[in-house]
Amino acid sequence: MLRMSKLTDYGTVIMTYMARQPQGVHSVAEMAAVLGLAAPTTSKILKILARRELVHSLRGVKGGYRLARPPEQISIAEVIDAMEGPFGMTECSVVAGLCVQEAGCPLRENWQRLNQVIRRALDGVTLAEMSRPSFRPAAQGAARPAVPRRS
Repeated sequence: MLRMSKLTDYGTVIMTYMARQPQGVHSVAEMAAVLGLAAPTTSKILKILARRELVHSLRGVKGGYRLARPPEQISIAEVIDAMEGPFGMTECSVVAGLCVQEAGCPLRENWQRLNQVIRRALDGVTLAEMSRPSFRPAAQGAARPAVPRRS
């Protein structure tokens, strides 16, 4: 099963919360309380996102965090990359040389193709879209409607 880490999931929750008020400055305490997250976890995630320049940290009495760019310009893929590192379904679909069987693997190119399809899909979804209630992604060229199986 493909699954991102809990911290990455929380990172997307934090970023989409901020996208609802993109000009606002949000404190760790505010976001932790509203989103039901622990303040230390929220702080840790925001520091990671700040290092990757997805949010800016503002000091002072009215300090906190704000989005570094408009939510229409930040993709979910960027958030995942910030939290997890470069996206990859398998090790060899991200960096060459990590797998001892890479040279003779008959599936490597197929995994790389699948990785590209998923990456394009994630790149095509912005924080602005994710922050809307009942987000429904636009039809993607790679996505096909489910075909019922015949018995």
